[in-house]
Amino acid sequence: MKRPLDPRITEEEAALFRAAVHDAVPLRAGARHHRPTPAPPPVPVQSLLDERAALAESRHGALDDDDAALEAGDALAYVRAGVSRQVLRRLRRGHWVVQDHLDLHGMNRAQAHEAVAGFLRQAGRRAHRCVRIVHGKGLGSKNREPVLKGKVGAWLARREDVLAFCQTPAAQGGSGAVLVLLRA
Repeated sequence: MKRPLDPRITEEEAALFRAAVHDAVPLRAGARHHRPTPAPPPVPVQSLLDERAALAESRHGALDDDDAALEAGDALAYVRAGVSRQVLRRLRRGHWVVQDHLDLHGMNRAQAHEAVAGFLRQAGRRAHRCVRIVHGKGLGSKNREPVLKGKVGAWLARREDVLAFCQTPAAQGGSGAVLVLLRA
């Protein structure tokens, strides 16, 4: 008689088991049914992209009523809450010298957004106080409407380093550009 592999099983128990299964026949290898592994669930790529875009936009936050861009007709004007309206008046009158400028002509929204963000970061590093951003009048766009004008206004109003901005005088671009006053 064979000795059981497990020391906890007695010789008598092993003999009973062998007697119970003595007429068992092993299954043939091909007779087994193999269940395929289930396919992984589909990845909702577009939903994930939409959620990522919404998250990125939410990081900038919605504009408060106090921080809203003030529009008089088509002229963009803005002054941050807590900053005197006198600052906006001085900006319109050319109190600060324009130290640098950025031209967005020929850019789409995404390119313009990156260009504006990079330009303002660079202006901050250079300690520039007043800059001009040319967004265009929209004469070359579909329906001849300024696409970037409103976008630039919204982007600037969300930035903490922007104190105020207004439409430039006609000689500097008029309704196709804005003067931006940055924190000192």
